[in-house]
Amino acid sequence: MIDLRRLHVLRAVEHYGTVTAAARALHLTTSAASQQVRQLARELRVDLLEPQGRGVRLTPAARSLITHADAIQARWDQAELDLRADHDDPAGLLRVTGFPMAVSVLLAPMAAHLRERHPRLSVRIQEADVLESFDLLFEGGTDLAIVEATPRNPPLGDARFDQQPLLDDPFDLVVHNTHRLAGRDRTDLAEAAREDWIAPVHESPCLPHVLSACGAAGFTPEVVHKAMDWNVMAHLVAHGLGVALIPRLAHLTPHLPITRVRCTGDPHRKLLTCTRAGGHERPAVAAALNELRELAPTAVA
Repeated sequence: MIDLRRLHVLRAVEHYGTVTAAARALHLTTSAASQQVRQLARELRVDLLEPQGRGVRLTPAARSLITHADAIQARWDQAELDLRADHDDPAGLLRVTGFPMAVSVLLAPMAAHLRERHPRLSVRIQEADVLESFDLLFEGGTDLAIVEATPRNPPLGDARFDQQPLLDDPFDLVVHNTHRLAGRDRTDLAEAAREDWIAPVHESPCLPHVLSACGAAGFTPEVVHKAMDWNVMAHLVAHGLGVALIPRLAHLTPHLPITRVRCTGDPHRKLLTCTRAGGHERPAVAAALNELRELAPTAVA
């Protein structure tokens, strides 16, 4: 018999990229995690890890095994669902995660609506960045996440996760009230090509969207200020220090002397809901997804 706990360690090595990172996530020592993988290899009589530089990598046999391990995990999750689900009314604990804006604009009102409609359901919200949300889903630490689509995410076809589109969040050009473009209903970004720009920091998943939108308009922005928070960027614009592309979902400080101008070409980012494979079938998760689908159209209005 294969020990499913050892299979989970192998899945974690594949997910986190190294034995050390997998061990940390599973609250094991690196040597204990390595021992679990070696024991699994002995039981199956195949090599699962091979040297690569100063570290190790998964062998083709290991990657083949992980495909089956993911399917086993999905079947086990389905078994738990069949045993514990209350199909009459969502009940129990629902854990949800999202990046800050998703928590403020979507998850908070979703939780309030669920509390009113399903009093037996308890919702717990955790703020987490996109990659951390995928880690929490993989570890079983959350049931539902709102994530931004980025190139670093697991592919949409990853069998471990069910990723579904929720909404497109448009970017608006934000300018000072006295700016020459402030009176426009819509503008081509090329008209702001010679402006000083305020952009997200390098680590932000939104920076590629900003650069791509400007590139599509035929220019590379002259970035003079960088910020992590959309409201910080708005305050910089309010002081006349440049222009910025800011998502429409971002709730900016009221009464600032700034104007949002819609952009031709409708640059936007995509927000997704994500569960573990089959997780959307849980009554609590299904109820949450229904609420989010109702909230999404008004959130970006």
